[in-house]
Amino acid sequence: MSRNRHDAAPGESGDGKPEGEGSGAALSDARVADYLRRNPDFLARHHDLLDVLEPPRRGNGESVVDLQQFMLDRLRGELAKLRAGQDDLIHAGRCNMVAQGRIHEATLAILAATSFENLIERVTSDLAIILNLDVVTLCVEQVGEATGRTRVGGVLQLEPGTVQTILGSGRSHALLSEIRGEPEIFGSAAGLVRSAALMRMEISSVTPPAMLALGSRSPGTFDPNQGSELLLFLTQALELTVRQWLELPG
Repeated sequence: MSRNRHDAAPGESGDGKPEGEGSGAALSDARVADYLRRNPDFLARHHDLLDVLEPPRRGNGESVVDLQQFMLDRLRGELAKLRAGQDDLIHAGRCNMVAQGRIHEATLAILAATSFENLIERVTSDLAIILNLDVVTLCVEQVGEATGRTRVGGVLQLEPGTVQTILGSGRSHALLSEIRGEPEIFGSAAGLVRSAALMRMEISSVTPPAMLALGSRSPGTFDPNQGSELLLFLTQALELTVRQWLELPG
C-alpha cells in the first residue's frame, strides 16, 4: 500500500526511502521526537502501534514522565468537566421548571378573577407571593391634567411619555439586574427594589401606554441575559384579561 508524504515515517522521505540515504544518516531519538512534535496525530493515525509501544512506568526515575498517569489524569479532568457541565444543565433545568410553574400559577390567578377590581387586587397583591417577589405594580400613563404618583384603585399613575422614556421604541420589556426602585413605578415599596422586570402592556388601541412592573429586593433576580418568554406570556395573558373585563377593542 502506498503512503503519502504526511504518512512518511520518521527518517523517511515521501517515497519511503530513509532521509539522507547514501550519506550514512542515522535515525536518532531526537529525530523521532522532532517528527512526533510536528505530527501530534501520528498515534491517532497509527493506533496499532499502541500495542507494541511500551509506555514509561512508575519507578523509572523522577525524570521520567509517567505517560499512563498523565493520560489517566487528563481523562479524570475531562470527566470532571463533563460532570460539572451536566450539573449546570440539571440546575438550569430545575430553575426553569420552577419559574414555569410559578408563571402558570400566576396566569391562572389572573384568569380566575371575578371582577375587574378583583383582577387588579390579584395582580398587585397575589402575584408578588406567587412569583416570590417583593412588589408587583400596574402602571398606566394618565390622560389629561390629573397626573401624579399616587396609587389609584390599585394602579400607579404615570406621567405621559414615561413608558416610552423607560423602554424606548420597539422594546417590549427591560430586565434590570441591579437598580434602585423608583417611587413612580413601585410606589411605597420602591426602597426595597434592587432588581426589576418592566413589561410593556399594549392593552388596547384606545387605552394609554401601560406597564407591568415586577420588583425584587435581591440583585440579579432579573438579568438582561435571561429568557423573557415566560414573563411575556404572563403579560399577554394580563393584557387580554383586562381587555375582556373592560370590553375594549384590540
